[in-house]
Amino acid sequence: MPKRRTIAVAGMTCTGCEDNIENALKNVPGVRRAEANHDDESVEVVIEDDVDDQRIGDAVYDAGYEFVG
Repeated sequence: MPKRRTIAVAGMTCTGCEDNIENALKNVPGVRRAEANHDDESVEVVIEDDVDDQRIGDAVYDAGYEFVG
C-alpha cells in the first residue's frame, strides 16, 4: 500500500532544484510521486512500503543535495 511522506532536503534554492530532486526521486523504484518545495526545503513523496530512507537518501545525494530526513 503506497504511503505519503514528507522529507526534508537541504540545499534547494530554486525551481530548478525542485525539478532535479523530483526527477531523481521518480527514478527510484517504488517512488510513485515526488513534489519538491524549495521554500521550505521539503519533498512530499508517495512511496511503496519497500522504499527505505537509504534509497531515498542516496537519490537525493546523487542529485547534489542533502537528505535530512
